[in-house]
Amino acid sequence: MLTVDMVRAGARRHGNRPAVRVGDRALSFTEVDRTANQLAHVLAGLGVTPGSRLGLLEGNELMAVPMDFACLKAGVVRVPLNARLSLAEHTAMIADARVATLVYSPALADRAEELAAQTDHLALLCLGAGGRGHLDLLAAATEASSDDPAHPASAEDPVLALYTSGTTGTLKAAVHTQGSYAAIVRNILTNLVSPGREDAMVHAAPLIHASGTFVLPFWLRGGCSVVLPGFAPEEYLDALRRHHVTHANLVPTMLGMLLAAGATAEDRASLTQVVYGASPMPRPVIEAAMDLWGPVFTQYYGQTEAPLALTVLSAADHVGPDAPLGACGWPSADVELVAVDADGHPVGVDEPGELVVRCPSAMAGYLGAPELSATTLLTDGWVRTRDVARIDERGLVHLVDRTSDMIITGGYNVYPREVEDALLTHPGVASAAVVGAPDPVWVESIVAYVVTSPGGRPDPEELTAHVRTRLAGYKVPKRIEYVDALPMSGVGKVLRRALRDPLWAGADQPRPQDRP
Repeated sequence: MLTVDMVRAGARRHGNRPAVRVGDRALSFTEVDRTANQLAHVLAGLGVTPGSRLGLLEGNELMAVPMDFACLKAGVVRVPLNARLSLAEHTAMIADARVATLVYSPALADRAEELAAQTDHLALLCLGAGGRGHLDLLAAATEASSDDPAHPASAEDPVLALYTSGTTGTLKAAVHTQGSYAAIVRNILTNLVSPGREDAMVHAAPLIHASGTFVLPFWLRGGCSVVLPGFAPEEYLDALRRHHVTHANLVPTMLGMLLAAGATAEDRASLTQVVYGASPMPRPVIEAAMDLWGPVFTQYYGQTEAPLALTVLSAADHVGPDAPLGACGWPSADVELVAVDADGHPVGVDEPGELVVRCPSAMAGYLGAPELSATTLLTDGWVRTRDVARIDERGLVHLVDRTSDMIITGGYNVYPREVEDALLTHPGVASAAVVGAPDPVWVESIVAYVVTSPGGRPDPEELTAHVRTRLAGYKVPKRIEYVDALPMSGVGKVLRRALRDPLWAGADQPRPQDRP
């Protein structure tokens, strides 16, 4: 079954049941499918042909799902633009993807106008009224046919070019096809969730990233997607209660904010499963969340290049005195996973190595970047993750860090995450990020950026002494910098690069990891 067939199947099976809710408004499965058909016909009439790339500049809103499905029905490749990114980033993405037509929501009209001014021959279409003279797609859709366009489709047809969240600084869009995106849906249903008609998942993170991959699995099973415009703890907790939400997808930062906002046991009255991922979960946060909400948490690890669940740590794995909360889980049922050394040879048990994976949900490659694709897509379907991990004797996968974030100090390799984890065990540390700075003696020295907990700031000497009791001396930060907040990507990942790059801006030589 191709991705577009899954849209048709869900509409056929679940008809007038609510499929998408935004505030007090809802669309049924039939209404979403009909609107998608109409929008697809309008796009075709405007010359947006199958295989062309359509930019989408929209937030979490009622028409986001029908618009995504319209792209599938029209056979076009959607290129989502995260609304939180800068004008320069959006401009670069549009140029890189060679987008000729941009669909935008009325709330983002200013940015759309700026992009049109920056880009030659960019056609603008507004997803609603208020488009400043541009065609109102929704109004035009009411006059279009509601019949399915029924374009021929194959498993190799590209449907999505998704730019990664930018932790590496390299502009790249992972391309997924009718076949690979359908495999993402099957992966989620096989390994992560098993919704039914009475279930509902709340979405506060941007739908264009991991949160949105849950929409089609719930659609197939008759579940509802409750979409929030963004994440605000009080509104999020209210939505859990008001819409009787059964499933949630959170990044660790969001879960920590819910706890800080005073989440109660009553807030999870209808919740049966909370899925989390996207970045490492601090142990104090998950332990506090489990004390409050019980064993409803499931962790996943995945990437834009190979969504969504490469590994899973189930709710049952979170329970008990020996619960492996520091692991990211067991390999998913449809995933092959190996840790390898720099020469591509498997490493031993509990030895760190780069993860390489093989799975049906892997991307087809990076858009317009054959050289980059060649360094990521290996032979026989294997994909480099550029994540360092160790696999223990039970087969559990423990993430260590990104290969690009590793610090080389005095000839020793230090992975920032283990230093961050040690810092987070201090009660005065709310969050931390560790990077390498240029050092004339050690090549790199360890710098920790720390956000303190309410109630006082510990002395730097106290924090370094605390780390020294847990890690080898060469892993102890040489410098502690206190900050009000850590830089985050649009999906809640700490951007170590934003902290590290200024430290190296005037260095006489590049980082060892960046040398050819």
